Amino acid sequence: MGRINSKKMHAAMAVWLPFYHEADVHMKILLSEISPATIDRHLAEFREKRQGGLSSTSPSLIKNKIPIKLLTEGVTEPGYLEADTVAHCGNSLAGDFINSLTMVDLYSGWTENRAIWKKESRTVMGAIKSIERSLPFKVKGFASDNGNEFLNHDLHSYFFNRKNRVDFVRRRPYKKNDNAHVEQKNWTHVRELLGYERFDHNKHVPTINHIYKALWNPLWNYFTPVMKLKAKTRVGGKVVKKYDKPKTPYQRLMESGVLATQEITKL
Repeated sequence: MGRINSKKMHAAMAVWLPFYHEADVHMKILLSEISPATIDRHLAEFREKRQGGLSSTSPSLIKNKIPIKLLTEGVTEPGYLEADTVAHCGNSLAGDFINSLTMVDLYSGWTENRAIWKKESRTVMGAIKSIERSLPFKVKGFASDNGNEFLNHDLHSYFFNRKNRVDFVRRRPYKKNDNAHVEQKNWTHVRELLGYERFDHNKHVPTINHIYKALWNPLWNYFTPVMKLKAKTRVGGKVVKKYDKPKTPYQRLMESGVLATQEITKL
């Protein structure tokens, strides 16, 4: 289920254990009482290092129409999304291969993925529409990198020419931390699942999308707690970060108090 950290795993035990029907009562008691530090010790030998990925971002077409802005500022409700693509190219960007689109809601951590054949504006647009149809909330803001698959007239029109316009922004060039949330989800939701293997046949797209939509995304959105950064302060030469209590994206959405009845029903 991916390498979530020990604190999140500890918080998730109460959600997971009722579904472990084959575990005896004694084992469930031990798991319910295990500490994050003990989890880390037990899992240390299973942590493996993987190779880094390759970048396939190219210059944009209409940068002047899409402002540079940090979407994270002042987010107090669901609907503000960061998006990015991951190339399943192995060790070479040559030829055609599958890419994955990742979109994460900044408020709740709700994340959706879609596999596409070749990273083109047309295929990315289709994946964005598919994800938007499945979201249990309306899209209010959208932040991407500076790749042509995002910065194009079709996607700009798609967000701009609607009754409630979407705040479409882009990060600063070469500043990955501007979209740190989606970069982190690229690892947990894509690389942890599919690794760095090359997928160069489009026949695998439906299978990967079935895994994303029916299995992987529901597992993360409904059953895996996430922590939100509440404060960051510098103490001497160190930066001290303070996080809130781990909760699943589903819990955060239900507790937001802003979802319409039909959106709650969709959840």
